[in-house]
Amino acid sequence: MLDTTSEGALAALVADLERALVAQDADAVAGLFLETGFWRDLAAFTWNLKTCEGRSQIAEMARAQLPRIAPKALSLDPTETVAEAGGVTEGWLVIETAAGRGQGYIRMKEGKIWTLLTTLHELKGHEEPRRFRRPMGAEHGHDPKRQTWKEKREAEAARLGHEEQPYVLVIGGGQGGIALGARLRQLSVPTIVIDKHPRPGDQWRNRYKSLCLHDPVWYDHLPYIPFPDNWPVFAPKDKVGDWLEMYTKVMELNYWSSTTAKSAKYDDAKAEWTVIVERDGQEITLRPKQLVLATGMSGKANVPKFKGQDVFKGEQQHSSQHPGPDAYRGKKVVVIGANNSAHDICAALWENGADVTMVQRSSTHIVKSDSLMEVCLGGLYSEQAVANGITHEKADMIFASVPYKIMADFHVPQYAEIKKRDADFYAALEKAGFMLDFGDDESGLFMKYLRRGSGYYIDVGACDLIIDGSIKLQSGKGISHLSETAVVLDDGTELPADLVVYATGYGSMNGWAADLISQEVADKVGKCWGLGSNTTKDPGPWEGEERNMWKPTMQQGLWFHGGNLHQSRHYSRYLSLQLKARYEGIDTPVWGLEAPHHLA
Repeated sequence: MLDTTSEGALAALVADLERALVAQDADAVAGLFLETGFWRDLAAFTWNLKTCEGRSQIAEMARAQLPRIAPKALSLDPTETVAEAGGVTEGWLVIETAAGRGQGYIRMKEGKIWTLLTTLHELKGHEEPRRFRRPMGAEHGHDPKRQTWKEKREAEAARLGHEEQPYVLVIGGGQGGIALGARLRQLSVPTIVIDKHPRPGDQWRNRYKSLCLHDPVWYDHLPYIPFPDNWPVFAPKDKVGDWLEMYTKVMELNYWSSTTAKSAKYDDAKAEWTVIVERDGQEITLRPKQLVLATGMSGKANVPKFKGQDVFKGEQQHSSQHPGPDAYRGKKVVVIGANNSAHDICAALWENGADVTMVQRSSTHIVKSDSLMEVCLGGLYSEQAVANGITHEKADMIFASVPYKIMADFHVPQYAEIKKRDADFYAALEKAGFMLDFGDDESGLFMKYLRRGSGYYIDVGACDLIIDGSIKLQSGKGISHLSETAVVLDDGTELPADLVVYATGYGSMNGWAADLISQEVADKVGKCWGLGSNTTKDPGPWEGEERNMWKPTMQQGLWFHGGNLHQSRHYSRYLSLQLKARYEGIDTPVWGLEAPHHLA
């Protein structure tokens, strides 16, 4: 049961915080935090995505921003309960600033603020037309010049990009671009989403045939329209593709399919972009003020260079190009890599009668799907969580309230439990020669994903095929070269192959910026993704947030949006509000925007 003394202490602490914020007293604000406390802000106070760590940084931010943000109110949400466990008391907050309203989440320890999350959810005077503000739809009365909804939509689609320029151009029409497009549509920001594929959702349909979501349904909803109650726990790729196509129509996105961005250049004097696109064979010039690259969290396909690739007589594909197993029955296939895609592709090839070998060059984190759901995600994203009143939006906030600096501390015990729970499974994998890891600090899958976006597999069955030898395994070996008919490992082992699949991941998203805009701009922006955790593939220095994602960059008017369905849903809110504020001319004083460290 909740200790009423703890609830009272939290209420008093929140009241003190409100007084200090409204008084714009930075030192008083910082003094309410533990010396090692955290304030994570998503656009409400910093117009950035920024985590302040420790009192000195909190005071620095508050000193700079409070006069410009002008906080009006911050209080415990009266509709939510306060919780207490293990000496930590936590609760929901309601926030108001001069520009907007939002939500927050606070954790109190030893009478001080341990973690504070503040988020912007709406701009005053520009609230979304939802619930009580929803449009009437029907126009009662009589008007001989009345246009139907369809006529209005067709007229808008004909104007935008021709007679009228979009304020935002989103390049990339996968779940990221679609989620952001939907948010901007609700905020009445003129936006075009472009994608090279003929139909929305083709990014999913065109991948290998066995692809399905490895995250459960409760984690994967898009904004505004959750999946129906009978949606499968793990959705197949074509079902996801159909949903995305439906979603673009229902949410009334101005979505240009079969459209390729060819070049982009920023005009500092006009504060706008010139973007050349080709749509259905016609070249069109667009002049948006804001350009969003929503081309996927992982960026361009990473195809390694090996000696002999030019002499190999079989097929070679990156996993993103792999069409599926149908053409390879009876063929010998070598898959280089041991991540999600590698396992899925190997399993599908084996099911279709191919002789398949996985080459694992470095260790991989494996977690069984049911263990991930029950141990890690179940408290926030599950049917039981929904029954307990934790909607996916609440779950997103709770998840976001844990600063990245201490997130691993929350995950290590979960994965220690999984290790014990699935000890026999892991022992069998190691006996088969598979190299396992749980991350540099034993914190498991999600921290690996945040730090570098690769090196893991959520097991939905392929591991059993490795254990029993159905999928052959070569581990701990590098690639020497390719001959005309084989992949040759660095120990001299020859793997005959008709097909080589490079399941070798992706590079940084700023590679798209280099191709579309210039290498100079890509270098100016710096890497996308990663926290600077100084772990494998995520070199320091520490950033505290994902590099360049969902927030202002060093290139004016250039933004990056991506991630899984959860991140596309959650962070599209804050990116769309940052863009809306600029569209409406609201002052957006950004705090904490820093040049990449190679430029500093």
